[in-house]
Amino acid sequence: MTTIPSFDPLAQHYSSHRFPIYANRAMVNCSTPQASSAGLQVLLKGGNAFDAAVAAAATLTVVEPTSNGIGSDAFCIAWSARENRLVGLNSSGSAPQAISIDRVIADGNDDHGHMPKLGWTPITVPGAPAAWASINKRFGRLSLADDLAPAVDYARNGYAVNANLARFWQLSANVYRAANNDGRFDEWFRVFTHNNLTPSAGDIITLPDHANTLQEIGETHARSFYEGDLARAIDAASRAAGGYLRYDDLAAFQPRWVEPMRLDYRGWQVCEIPPNGQGIVALMALNILRNFDFASGPAGRDNARTAHLQIEAVKLAFADAFDTVTDPDDTSFDYAQYLTPEYGEQRARLIGDTAQVRTTRTPSSSGTVYLCCADGEGNMVSYIQSNYMGFGSGIVVPGTGIALQNRGADFSLDPSRANALKPGKRTYHTIIPGFLMKDGQPVGPFGVMGAYMQPQGHVQVAMNAIDFGLDPQQALDAPRWRWDRSNTVRVETSFDESIARELARRGHDVTVSLEAADFGRGQMIMRLDRGALSSAFSESTEAVTLAHTIAGPSYVGGTESRTDSNIACW
Repeated sequence: MTTIPSFDPLAQHYSSHRFPIYANRAMVNCSTPQASSAGLQVLLKGGNAFDAAVAAAATLTVVEPTSNGIGSDAFCIAWSARENRLVGLNSSGSAPQAISIDRVIADGNDDHGHMPKLGWTPITVPGAPAAWASINKRFGRLSLADDLAPAVDYARNGYAVNANLARFWQLSANVYRAANNDGRFDEWFRVFTHNNLTPSAGDIITLPDHANTLQEIGETHARSFYEGDLARAIDAASRAAGGYLRYDDLAAFQPRWVEPMRLDYRGWQVCEIPPNGQGIVALMALNILRNFDFASGPAGRDNARTAHLQIEAVKLAFADAFDTVTDPDDTSFDYAQYLTPEYGEQRARLIGDTAQVRTTRTPSSSGTVYLCCADGEGNMVSYIQSNYMGFGSGIVVPGTGIALQNRGADFSLDPSRANALKPGKRTYHTIIPGFLMKDGQPVGPFGVMGAYMQPQGHVQVAMNAIDFGLDPQQALDAPRWRWDRSNTVRVETSFDESIARELARRGHDVTVSLEAADFGRGQMIMRLDRGALSSAFSESTEAVTLAHTIAGPSYVGGTESRTDSNIACW
C-alpha cells in the first residue's frame, strides 16, 4: 500500500493561513469558482472526473479569457481507474503548412528577425477543442454537449467579473490598442469590450458568440472546429488577413495520447508530459537535486543553501532544454538521457557555492489556466490550457468569439536552432500539467501556472511535498523564487529576508516583487492513506507591481493578498 508522508494539517509555517480542504467523493480545483462549479455540476449529473475536467476547461475560456480561450492548446496527465494506468494527452497544434522562415521574412511579417507576438503569423492550430473531445470520448460518461453546457450557460447568461480578471483584461486592451493601427484587432474590441472599455470588477459579462461556438463544438463533438463551419470561418478570416492558417491544417490535426515521463525522486515518481512541452525541465532539475541531501521539514526548506541549489539546478536544466526541446518528430534527440543518473550526477558537480550564468536567453511571460479533478472511483486529472500571452494573438475569428493563441511566437527564425520554424512543426511549449505517484500508485495532480515559471514551480512544490513533508496548502503557499535570466532571481514578499540576503551574497541578483502572479497560481490534490482527498490552491488578487532590489540594508518587504477557496467538493 502506498504510504503518503503524514503532515500536520493545522501547521501554519507560511503567511496565507489557509488550511487544506478535504472531501471523500469528488473534488474540482480551478483558478475560478465558476469553473469549479461547472465541474461539480457535471459530477452531480453522473459524470466523472474527466467530464468535470472538460466542463471546467471549457468554462475557463468564458470566465477567464485573459489567460485562455477556445483557440488554446492543452495538455493532460490523468490516472484512469478503469485502465489502472497513468495516461498523457498532448493536444498542442502545429505551425501551418503554408508558413516557413523564408516566407515570414519575405512577407515582412517578422519582428526584427524574430517571430512576432501578435497578429496571424504566430498562430498555430488550436488543440483545446480536440482535447475536450478526446478526453470525453475515451473516459467521459456524459456527452460532450453535456460537459460543455455549463460553459454555454455562463457565456449566454453572464457571470460577474472579479477584480484581478478586470485588471488583466485592461492590460491586454492596452496592448492591442497600441498595435491596432491597421484595424486587425477590431473584432477583439467588438467581442471583449463595451464602448471600447474593458469590464470593471462586478460587471456582468455575456459572450453570445462564445456561447454559440461552444454549443456547436459540443453538438458536433468538436468536428465543426476542425472540419466544419467553424473551420471554414477560421480559414476565411486567415485568408482575408493574409494569414497562413488554412482549413487543411485544422482538418489534419489529431491530439496524441502519450506515455508520461517519470523521474524516481526519493521513492516518489514525478510525472510530466514529454517534449515538445517543457515538463522535462522540472524532471531534469529534480534529477540534479536528488544528488544533494536536504533536511526534512521547513527548516530544510527555508535556508539559503536549499534555494541556491534549486535555482542553479533549474538554470542548468533550462540551459540544456533551450538548446534541444522542440517537436520530437523534428529531432533525433533522445530526451530520456536527461533522466539518467549520469546526467543528474554530472550536472550536480557543476554547482558550487556561488551563482553562475548558465544561459543568456531571457524567457517570456504569459497567462495560463490549470485545473485538477478527482472522483470517488479513483480517477484523477491534471489539465492545463492557454492562449499563451494573455488573450493570445489578439485575433478573434469574426462572429465566433474564438480568440486564437500566439503559441508560434516561441519558434526561432534561425534555421540552426532546434526550435526553428518549419511547416507542420510543433513549437517548444511552456504549459505543463504535473502528477505525483508513489510506489506506482497515484497520489495526485498538481500544477503551477505562468510560462517559464511553471517548471520552476513544479520543482518547488514537488520538493515541498516530498522532501519537506508539507501539506498541499503549505506546499503551494511556501514563498517561491523565480529565475528570470542570467543570475537574476525574483522572490515573493513573504520570502525570508535573511535567505534573500544570503542568496545575494552568493552572487544572485535578487529582487522582491509585490506581483504575486509572477510566481504562478497553482492547484493540487492528494489522495491520503485514509481515503480522503486533500486539496489546495494558490491564487493572487494583488494588483500592484513593484520590485525592490535586495542589497544590504535597503531590503523592503511588502504584503500580498490571496483569495478564498476556488475548490468545489462533493
